[in-house]
Formats: sequence, structure tokens, C-alpha cells
Amino acid sequence: MDFQKRLESIKDRIEGNMPPAYLKIMHQATHDLEQSGIQEKVLRVGQKAPAFELINQEGATISSTDLLSKGKLVLTFYRGVWCPYCNADLANLKKYASEIEQSGATLLSISPELPQFLKKIIAMQKLNFDILHDDKNTLADQFGLKFYYPEDLKELYRDKFNINLEVQQGNDEWALPMPARFIIDQEGMIRYAESKPDYRQRPNPDELMDILKSI
Repeated sequence: MDFQKRLESIKDRIEGNMPPAYLKIMHQATHDLEQSGIQEKVLRVGQKAPAFELINQEGATISSTDLLSKGKLVLTFYRGVWCPYCNADLANLKKYASEIEQSGATLLSISPELPQFLKKIIAMQKLNFDILHDDKNTLADQFGLKFYYPEDLKELYRDKFNINLEVQQGNDEWALPMPARFIIDQEGMIRYAESKPDYRQRPNPDELMDILKSI
């Protein structure tokens, strides 16, 4: 199935039979995020990317400085194993992983989830790249992506959907990264950047791949 059709199928399945009161809370939170000005804070092409040292799903420390000494980086920010849109996005990105590697880049996903949950999605989707644990969305914040759940959305997720970010992330912040992708060249400069306040919208990686091959 075409990736965009897959996303539409997920949306129809999730929202098709959901109570209108739930949808109202979810859609309002997305609208408010879009109107918050968060997109203006996201790092852009031509800006320096923050360096990082994060642990992967196995607890090993991964350094951006070390990786950039060998090639480029492709980073994709991931909300969590409980998000079907994110999981579909990672599964789709997996198809490009070998091509990304052949272009001289390392593909990494960044998530606030604890390593045990990162291992779960890697096993579920048979992913061929690491997911790094971004404690309290510290790196996401440096990229301009971090946002906090409003109280009504927090209650909806926790009490109705049985999704508790305190358990998933190991803290009580109830914060997430806005879905986003970046290409970082060996000088640490951002050469491609895209982000979406609406978590249901994810682009095909075609433009990313074209830019990656041109660097």
C-alpha cells in the first residue's frame, strides 16, 4: 500500500469510531500546537545542529561527533511505540535505510521513550537502525520540537486510551517531540529540515533522499 494511503487508513481506523468528544480534544490540541508558533522555533537549513550523546535501545552511548567524523546524519524524531502513525513512518523509513547508508549517512531515530520500549518497536517492525533515548526531550528541545500536553489531552490519553507517558518516558513531564526529520552534514550544519505539528501527517522521504544524495 502507498505510504500516504497507509496513513489515511490508520486515521480512518482510529478516528472512524471514536466518540466526538475525544476527537474534539485531540483536534483542538493539534490546532493549538499549529497556532502556537512552534514551527518558528524549529532549527532550519543552514543552522548548526546541536551535538549529542544519547544511549540507544541497548544502552550503548551514541555520539553525534563520532558519527559525523565518518559521514552525514539523518535524524527522525519519534513519539513512541503507542503511536501507530509513528510506527508506520519508521516502517516506511526502514525501506530507505540501506540507500541512506550507501549515501554515506547514518540513520537514527530520537525518542523520549525508555530503552525497553524502544527495543519493543525495533523488534515489532524489524528496524535496521537505532533509536536513541532522549531523556525529557532534551535534544528535541534544542531542535525546537518539544511541546507539552494540555491537561484535557493528558487525561484522555491516560484515562481513556490507557497511554501513560510517565510510564513510557520515566518522568512526569507529559512532553513529546513534534515529528520531524533532519539531514546534518559532516560540518554539523543542517541541510534538510521538515516538521509537522499534525502528527497524522508524514512526508514521503523522496525529497530527503534527493538532498542527501546531492551533498
